[in-house]
Amino acid sequence: MQKRTLLQRWRGAWRRWSLWTALVLLVVSMLATMVWLAGRYEASQVQSRLERDTADAVSDIRAALTRNLQSLQALPADNPGQLAWEVDASDLLRNRRELVRIELRDANLRMRTHVQSPYRPVAWDMRLRDSSQSDLTIACANARRLSNPAYSSSYFQPHGDGLGSEMMELCVPLTAGGRITGFLVATYALQDILINLVAHNLTRSQEASFTEADGTRLAVMGAARRGSRMFTAQHLLDLPGGTLVLRMDSWHSAPSLFPNVLTALVTAMSIALVTVMVVLVRDNRRRLRAERDLADALAFRKAMEDSLVTGLRARDLEGRITYVNPAFCEMVGFTAHELMGHSMSAPYWPPERVEEYRQRQAIRFAGYMPPREGFESEFMRKDGTRFPVLIIEAPLINAQGQHTGWMSAFLDISEQRRVEELSRASQERLQATARLATVGEMASLLSHELNQPLAAISSYANGSLNLLEQAAPAQAASAEPDALQDVRMAMRQIARQAERAGRVIKSVHDFVRRRDQAREAVYAQQLLDAILPLVSLQARKLGVRVHTTVEPGLGPALCDRTMVEQVLLNLARNAMQAMDDPTVRTRVLDIRVRRAASNKYSGWVEFAVTDLGTGIPPEVAEKLFTPFFTTRPEGMGLGLSMCRTVIEQHGGFLGFAPHEPRGTVFTFTLPVSQT
Repeated sequence: MQKRTLLQRWRGAWRRWSLWTALVLLVVSMLATMVWLAGRYEASQVQSRLERDTADAVSDIRAALTRNLQSLQALPADNPGQLAWEVDASDLLRNRRELVRIELRDANLRMRTHVQSPYRPVAWDMRLRDSSQSDLTIACANARRLSNPAYSSSYFQPHGDGLGSEMMELCVPLTAGGRITGFLVATYALQDILINLVAHNLTRSQEASFTEADGTRLAVMGAARRGSRMFTAQHLLDLPGGTLVLRMDSWHSAPSLFPNVLTALVTAMSIALVTVMVVLVRDNRRRLRAERDLADALAFRKAMEDSLVTGLRARDLEGRITYVNPAFCEMVGFTAHELMGHSMSAPYWPPERVEEYRQRQAIRFAGYMPPREGFESEFMRKDGTRFPVLIIEAPLINAQGQHTGWMSAFLDISEQRRVEELSRASQERLQATARLATVGEMASLLSHELNQPLAAISSYANGSLNLLEQAAPAQAASAEPDALQDVRMAMRQIARQAERAGRVIKSVHDFVRRRDQAREAVYAQQLLDAILPLVSLQARKLGVRVHTTVEPGLGPALCDRTMVEQVLLNLARNAMQAMDDPTVRTRVLDIRVRRAASNKYSGWVEFAVTDLGTGIPPEVAEKLFTPFFTTRPEGMGLGLSMCRTVIEQHGGFLGFAPHEPRGTVFTFTLPVSQT
């Protein structure tokens, strides 16, 4: 029994010891991991700083080279005085120590003059320098090809003291009138570039050098303090015609075992880890439960907002859009990402109304409450189409009762406006139908009342002709006086026109009553001959020349002769009135008849009436055939409407189009008689 109790105690102690051992191992492993991560972090910071220093050094070098190029281009190279040029170039060499030599050469690279830095004496071998394979010649060839400054690759130049250094050439083309007249050659020492442009930014633990692509060092600057770990950064110095690599090395000691206060914080956190873990687990459970409830509430609200057909938009107190629902995005054609953040103007505002909407928005943000029933506005979709909307706005209040913005609801009322427009058009059509019915009644009344006086006129004219025939039965026609012949001719015309007027009234009466009209085969020339006397009278009055053209071989048209004559007469009169304008110099009425599109089953004849008037404005063209629409004070607006109806009753089509260079052409078609 005692043995069993000891065994149980030992097992309990072993469990507790194992638990504490595991906890200690966990804490130690965490400490070791954090120390290792701290060392890695410190190393990454050192490397990042070195990368930034290298990039800054390259930027400094590039800026200095650009300033030197500008200074070189400012030297007087257009027929300079040799002494003046040398003085300016010498000043430049004294101020810019990275330059060791400046040469002025002609277009064939022959030396004109040169100056040399007083700080670095160099024994130049001009035979090698002027050879066709020298770096200077190659750089100037690139400059000539590019018409821009060009750099050479680096090369080794021996000094007079048995030493040497890496050099680099800059060749600047000099142009006049678009032609290269010479070259300005500047020689750089890579070592001096590091000394004068980079050394002032180096620390004691840094070393800068120019290297080739394979790592060979060309020039080195900086007294590096050796340490246990070296960091290296390289940056490309890309120049027109040449490329260098700037390398910077930095030495640092290894990170301390306990760097800064980070390890102390980790130790304190590890001691409190066990206690905090219990609290975190309990808090995490409550947080997860709250997150699930919040996610359910958000999903419910989003599903409700996505199901709406009403557009919703939220703005903060500064006017920035903070929320739009899918219905609003579909309404304006923009995505939510394209709309978020807009404040001063929105992409769905029409450009011509932006200022108006800004003023309205400023009034709203000043505290003015919009009408509760909403107000109408106009928006523009992404494709440019406009549509009316009804906007209802209300202040947005948060849970603390603070005003945080505005919530707006939008209703697209395009369909409502379309229904209202259809209703208005239906009312106008009903009114037009009522007026047409009234006109029909008036036409019936006038035809009844005018038939009797027209019949009397015709009877009196025929009676007068009979009296004239009885007054001189024995005289030959050739022996009659001219006045008597003119009277007889006038009486015949009176009788003929009275009969024609009666036929017109009867045709209009039948047209209004929708009766079947008598159609006959009539040639186009006969129709023109019937209206030309009346057209010529008005043409002489307005100074219009009348041209008629009929295509040979046309068959007769099957039509109501009287009504088609009235259509032709109406179109001809309209054409002449369109040219009754002081700005119209050439007044020509052209009436043409030709064969239209036909087949073996049916044939068509096309009539075209063309004027050289001022044309028809677009706003008038839309309503040209509308009953009771007219642009003349004395007109009734029924002429063209009745003309189209007449032609359509014959199965044809009446239309119009602009005539180039000016004027309008009206065309209509009639069927060809098949008999």
